Amino acid sequence: MNNILISSNSSAENNEFVSLLEKTTCLIQADASRKENEYLDLGGTKLEKKVYDFMVEVSKGTKFDKSIELVSGQKFPDIVAKKYYGVEVKSTKANKWTSVGSSIAEGTRVDGVERIYMFFGKICKPVEFVYKPYQECLSDVVVTHSPRYLINMALPEGGTIFDKMKMGYDVLRKQSDPIKKVLEYYKQNLKPGDSFWWLDKGTNNLIIKAWNNLSMEEKVEYTVKGYCYFPELVGKRIDKFNKYAVWLSIHQGIVCPNVRDIFTAGGQGQYIFNSKLYNRIPRIIINLINNLPEIKKIIKETEYSELKEYWGAFDEDKRYEQWIELIKKFSATTIHNNIPIAKIIEECFFI
Repeated sequence: MNNILISSNSSAENNEFVSLLEKTTCLIQADASRKENEYLDLGGTKLEKKVYDFMVEVSKGTKFDKSIELVSGQKFPDIVAKKYYGVEVKSTKANKWTSVGSSIAEGTRVDGVERIYMFFGKICKPVEFVYKPYQECLSDVVVTHSPRYLINMALPEGGTIFDKMKMGYDVLRKQSDPIKKVLEYYKQNLKPGDSFWWLDKGTNNLIIKAWNNLSMEEKVEYTVKGYCYFPELVGKRIDKFNKYAVWLSIHQGIVCPNVRDIFTAGGQGQYIFNSKLYNRIPRIIINLINNLPEIKKIIKETEYSELKEYWGAFDEDKRYEQWIELIKKFSATTIHNNIPIAKIIEECFFI
């Protein structure tokens, strides 16, 4: 007999689905406790498959048996049950319960899916998993390449972006232009001196700030991210700062009159490696080397899909190796007085 795949959305059925997620969480948590190192190496795609496999196992003998599908890829959410329930799998390598989520436009939402849960993994020691109704863990909107929800699995009741906007999640997502509604909310909450960045498609940042108005911590953060996302900065091309300048202004809402100075101010410097002194090293290389621990951290914690936008396709589990190869490629075109950049990076990243 064929399984019935149409949900009546009864409270009893939803409770059974929540029970399925609870059991899935217990199983994957126990598995992660036994195989911590294996889980620490998991990328997003492999984690989705893990969650799916445990859901299939738990669903046996329930009304969700043989109805669970792994859609992943470019679809939202990642896992669908009975063509009505969904599970979006997200994770972070950082020791926090926050991450950047899916697009607020939900243009790739699977047809028929109405009730979605977030299944979130904190993939660091100790590996931990939690789940929550999707709309109850979306705290704000941030911008990468398009407006996306900010996930916070520790969000207190009443703290969602929908609470702030006084508009329910289902109401917002069914708007003809949900991005416009979000932009209207932010426009009402601008602080004196801030500007509103308005483009018709609403895919760019919301507030424009001047570089000189940033705190020192913020300046360091954006400088380090420049090295992470745009390794061509260490190259020789005269247009090597262009992509970073566009990213800084369009995607981060920060205007800097002279982007070059962020990386090159101070001329040249010295660096000692393996008891050898290297002189006349360009400041852009000195700054890179001095920030390697933070660069490693950001590369680790940045979503694979975002890194792919900057670097092109690569093996998700070899993000450090990919970045080093890009640095080697671009730095090879510039004279850096024979300083072994790749060896210095590898010593920081792998030893």
